[in-house]
Amino acid sequence: MEHALTRTSLQLYRDCMRLISHIAPGGSAKGTALRHQVRTSFSAHQHLTDPTEIETAKAGAVRALANFMLVESAGTDKTGGLQKAMKRFNERERPKDND
Repeated sequence: MEHALTRTSLQLYRDCMRLISHIAPGGSAKGTALRHQVRTSFSAHQHLTDPTEIETAKAGAVRALANFMLVESAGTDKTGGLQKAMKRFNERERPKDND
């Protein structure tokens, strides 16, 4: 399978739109808002020419999709295991107060 960051911008855009159709099928308000957000984000970056900036923008899109999927899966997690794991992770990553 191809790594997400090696996909072309067009492939990534199509993946985003395809994912939205699975998350919020039809013309729901959620689906409309997500499609608008993806279009706006890709339009804002369409004139990038520097390969590093392009890869950074693509990585941001992949990260946004991953974060959205994480939030969606947390909502369906009946045991609360995902939420507990996220809390433990955030507590570990939070800088300690030196007071």
